[in-house]
Amino acid sequence: MFFVLSKTLGYLLLPTNFLIAIGFVGAFLMATRFASLGRKLVISAVLLLVICGLSPLGKALLYPLEQRFPSWDAARGAPDGIIVLGASIEADLSVAHGTPVVRGAPDRIIAAAALARRYPNARVVFSGGSANLVSNDAREADFAGAIFESLGVDKSRLIMERGSRNTQENAEFSKALVKPKDGERWVLVTSAFHMPRSVGLFRKAGFAVEPYPVDWRVGGRDDLMALSNVAVEGFGRTDLAVREWMGLIAYRLTGKIDELVPGPAPK
Repeated sequence: MFFVLSKTLGYLLLPTNFLIAIGFVGAFLMATRFASLGRKLVISAVLLLVICGLSPLGKALLYPLEQRFPSWDAARGAPDGIIVLGASIEADLSVAHGTPVVRGAPDRIIAAAALARRYPNARVVFSGGSANLVSNDAREADFAGAIFESLGVDKSRLIMERGSRNTQENAEFSKALVKPKDGERWVLVTSAFHMPRSVGLFRKAGFAVEPYPVDWRVGGRDDLMALSNVAVEGFGRTDLAVREWMGLIAYRLTGKIDELVPGPAPK
């Protein structure tokens, strides 16, 4: 049920989808005796869409998530394993074209491959099934191996986890696959804004990981006041940020993570 709600109600509540729906309802009401209310809804939807698309709102919401964890410290030496979370490969498009199609967050795969080449004894886990509510048999993990091999990572080191549908399952299924031993060090590679939720879920699963954030969407503090030049980029950042915050709130309320915004482990 949690997964179904995240893929239905969660998407309906994304700012752009929600505001378009409000505008549509307003336009319909303008043809009825509730025309005054309809005009107010349309105007409100348009103004809020402008804010979402052109203001720094999305950056302001993403920034605290992206800054939650520092860059990974290589001084501790070679890790035993590397886990990279999916959401980079479009499985359905990859099937249609017969080749891996990477559309989002390519930094996750690039950074993981670079780490794997730097630490040749580390195992590499790619965790990514299908996040679609209704899906065929296409899975991200089915195409990730070819990308890693093309980036110089030997096939014998790769472990493909293709069953997970969300981040909670990424954590649980990855742990079940690798069965981490006490004292082993595993690096978790995912987008910086996604790292707090990911770390919280891996902790809840009993899998200690070292965060390796990548794929930043916001620069430094100076970038927080910069307006968006292209509205669609602003929409993307705002939707991404709101979706991540909704995920954190939902996971916290349901007890799937122990903190609203998980941070670095106490030293």
